[in-house]
Amino acid sequence: MKSLCLPSLSIVIPVYNEMESIIPLLHEIQNVLSNQKGTYELIIVDDGSTDLTFKKLIEYRSLHPDFVIIKLRKNFGKSAALNAAFRFASSELVITMDGDLQDDPNEIPNFITKMEEGYDLVSGWKYLRNDPITKTLPSKLFNYLTRIITGVNLHDFNCGYKCYKKVVLDTIDLYGEMHRYIPALAAWNGFKITEIKVNHRPRQFGRSKFGSNRLFKGVLDLITVKFLTNYSSRPLHIFGLLGIISFLTGFIIGLYLLSLKYFQNANIGDRPLLLLAVLLIFIGLQFFSIGLLGEMITLRGHRDVRVNQYVETIVGENIV
Repeated sequence: MKSLCLPSLSIVIPVYNEMESIIPLLHEIQNVLSNQKGTYELIIVDDGSTDLTFKKLIEYRSLHPDFVIIKLRKNFGKSAALNAAFRFASSELVITMDGDLQDDPNEIPNFITKMEEGYDLVSGWKYLRNDPITKTLPSKLFNYLTRIITGVNLHDFNCGYKCYKKVVLDTIDLYGEMHRYIPALAAWNGFKITEIKVNHRPRQFGRSKFGSNRLFKGVLDLITVKFLTNYSSRPLHIFGLLGIISFLTGFIIGLYLLSLKYFQNANIGDRPLLLLAVLLIFIGLQFFSIGLLGEMITLRGHRDVRVNQYVETIVGENIV
């Protein structure tokens, strides 16, 4: 590194099959940061690439041994890659960016300047986005839905270009597609967040990792975020409400059937409504138990997972 003291800035870049892009990106970043005051560190996470990405990084590091490479055993996803890097970041300010050259390193000073205004998290906003409509349209719908559900007024939750205080990252456990919702989780924890417009460049190499399955998983994780941020400390407020609705509906139907039996001497044993009443009562009871227990176990389990279970190799972890 540029000195023996702790770096003032950590740059975290998760990559997956970006062998053409990552080395030019490292050149750009180092050129930009060489003109800035203070020290920095680069942490590259190879998320199980199947091309020559890791080999390229090793070759580059033999000439420029001033960054850390974390190689994961397989493609665990962006959240796991970021989570691994965050545990190794040693500065109090962390910037994340994608490794496909679409994020412009010249925006790094702008992030730092905005952070100096007293924010804990600054998110990038790809205001003029250079992507096909197959990515931009779903992204706009997703961002709109996320704003409505989380109440966090950001335009671009999907943007991987962000700047954080390390204390923000220490309060968050990432898994699934949860990296998209770091601003929502940070806001729920009381941190000050904002966004800045960033230059977004066209993709030069490779192909996008975006797919419909990621969008589907992202929506499911959005539901999880809504639950964790609004009901994790009072989960019965949601499951209890659903359980009460189901239980009372079944109970009322049951009372109706009993009135038919005892006041009109009707035979209710073969009526479908009787089965429905019993089913609704049992569903109501399950809302109080299975759903709540499942979400709590999931959250606790991911808090207890050691991030090192993903890591295969670390090159340069002793650099400070």
